[in-house]
Amino acid sequence: MSPFTAELIGTALLILLGNGVVANVVLQQTKGNNSGFIVITWGWGIAVFTAVLVTMDYSGAHLNPAVSIGLALAGKFDWSQVPLYIFAQLLGAMIGTTMVWIMYRDHYEVTPDEDLKRASFCTSPAIPNTFTNFFSEAIGTFVLIFSVLYITGPNFMASTPDAPAGLGSLGALPVGLIVFVIGVSLGGTTGYAINPARDLGPRIMHAILPISKKGGSQWHYAWIPILGPIIGAVAASGLHLMLT
Repeated sequence: MSPFTAELIGTALLILLGNGVVANVVLQQTKGNNSGFIVITWGWGIAVFTAVLVTMDYSGAHLNPAVSIGLALAGKFDWSQVPLYIFAQLLGAMIGTTMVWIMYRDHYEVTPDEDLKRASFCTSPAIPNTFTNFFSEAIGTFVLIFSVLYITGPNFMASTPDAPAGLGSLGALPVGLIVFVIGVSLGGTTGYAINPARDLGPRIMHAILPISKKGGSQWHYAWIPILGPIIGAVAASGLHLMLT
């Protein structure tokens, strides 16, 4: 499996399971309706675990533009590969969220609240505030990237065929647990996108798909879960380089 294919499949799997748990919790008449935020955070953590487990030996399991950018800034990933990885991640996110919509289509039909429908695609703030929403996304991603940079080790450079540039050297469970703790600790403000592709790809599909009475896609907010994670990744990489 090529790195592009691995990133596409891995991100699709990540979003299928991650947005799938959100749909199961928030949409009406599902078996998991109203099971709560802890179920969502556990679901996303295990979604990350699963996607990393499947792809770590083929692409390094970035599954997130912030991870690709953070590793490149830290000198652990070839910048020439970053655009290809990001394109695969965005496309995979669009595919994964479309699969969620197909699976839960009957439940979208019986759910009248447009905010809940949109919540199973992309993030939105609990209390709209540009500064705090941006800071939430940046600090959540900072924790993720800073942790990943230390897990990959000081001499890790994955541009060789034997060592995909990313998470192949550590296994899937630590990354899933990091995403879980970010969710339960820092996710209550914005829904913790901490991944530009995770938010942008599904938001595009929310705008495109023929979802009954879906409302708007909140494009005025979309830049925050894109730029916030990138700034968080830059800050994490910068501090990592200062300390190593």
